[in-house]
Amino acid sequence: MKYDIVIIGSGLGGLECGYILSKKGLKVCVLERANLLGGCLQSFHRGNCLFDTGFHYVGGLDEGQSLNRLFKYFNLMNLDWVKMDNNFDDVCIDGKIYPFVSGHENFRETLSSYFPHQKENLKKYTDFLQNVGINTFDSFKPHSKNNFYSSSLFAQSAHEFLNSTITDPILRDVLAGTSLKMELSEQLPLYVFTQINDSFIQSAWRLQGGGFQIAESLANSIIEMGGEVRKNAAVTRLIETNGRITSVEINNNEYIDCDWVISNAHPIHTLSLIPEESILRKVYRNRINRMENTFGVFTANIKLKSGSIKYKNKNLYAYQNADLWKYTEGKTDRALVNFYRPQNGDSCDCLDILTPMNWSEVEAWSDKPIGKRGEDYVAMKNRKTSECIKLVSHYIPELEEAVERAYTSTPLSYKNYTNTANGSAYGIRKDFNSPMLTILPPKTPIPNLLMTGQNLNLHGILGVSMTSFFTCAEIVGMDTLIKDLNINE
Repeated sequence: MKYDIVIIGSGLGGLECGYILSKKGLKVCVLERANLLGGCLQSFHRGNCLFDTGFHYVGGLDEGQSLNRLFKYFNLMNLDWVKMDNNFDDVCIDGKIYPFVSGHENFRETLSSYFPHQKENLKKYTDFLQNVGINTFDSFKPHSKNNFYSSSLFAQSAHEFLNSTITDPILRDVLAGTSLKMELSEQLPLYVFTQINDSFIQSAWRLQGGGFQIAESLANSIIEMGGEVRKNAAVTRLIETNGRITSVEINNNEYIDCDWVISNAHPIHTLSLIPEESILRKVYRNRINRMENTFGVFTANIKLKSGSIKYKNKNLYAYQNADLWKYTEGKTDRALVNFYRPQNGDSCDCLDILTPMNWSEVEAWSDKPIGKRGEDYVAMKNRKTSECIKLVSHYIPELEEAVERAYTSTPLSYKNYTNTANGSAYGIRKDFNSPMLTILPPKTPIPNLLMTGQNLNLHGILGVSMTSFFTCAEIVGMDTLIKDLNINE
């Protein structure tokens, strides 16, 4: 069997590339090593609760907004999207609660009521974010000054931008307070910070029924367009002939031929599939292997006692005595709370609490199989869960008495189930000091091997969706994709 395109991994980026290329008439095969599709889009049941692995909410889904245009292309707007409250996030810092509301003008006016002396600075801040959001698709145009991979905003510091724009240190923390959607560090490029935060200020949405529906919809569309999506099909080797990948080995015993390979896997894993004696130079391998990964996430998936906590159609970001721009290993001083929409009534059945966790905090158990990591590992997870609940209880006092049961995951879980390097939550760490070394293009030194997904430039639903177009443009050309998206309108 021969395919035009073989795609490694059925995460969002892999499935979106499969959709784009199938739509262009190419014969596509998506290979997934696990028995579930979707990577971090996977959902799972615990009792009568459906929890999401890594998907919680999206921004920019209203008519005419950035993600809306992309999701219309991918035929994903027919899913059960639910708009969040106008006050879509609460940032809670040391006992005080600051609301984030939709719409740039509403956003700045609301926060100006808490920080009246910063009104003009807030206007500068929101104007800047809005300008970046409006120009999102300029980066798709090959001759644009805002070309994605050469954008000067990747070489500017988000931390310095906030310091130079906002003079009140508390407001600076508030504006950075929803940034558990990324790794907040002094290395963070300004483009990553502004693009992600702007999309949620545009509008914020949940998906009723689990993020796995995104993966399921994309996979079904690929199949309907003549492509193939295979589970339990681990790529074990890429076979090179005369400087090109000509065949893909599956599960050590099956081979399929192809003209192109797109890898949605981590670049380190991708290169591990290629024999050392290949065309790849050692300097390239060393560069990829030295790249740092962002921290992972500890998640407590909590089933609540019936009727104990009212559902909130928003998220809560909780901080207590935290330096927002620095994560101290082992310290539980920040968390994101995601409420799951109830099937009936107005009481919340379950919620997630997420907090950063470095790989080094779980590495001692990394060589042990799932379910057999010992009492120390279980004790660590129980302690972390208690710390998360205690932190959030500063803002939801009834939570401690409302917990019926907690299920947990660590960066080890992400590595085991999604093959994410070091259980990283946001892919390779981007650094504004060296964007050319930390932001990867889709092209590799092997002409017909491309990469896609969160490790290249932007993570998150919007970032990965944009990247899928840049990857596919290497095969079908960006001009044809620009026409498909009506970007010039």
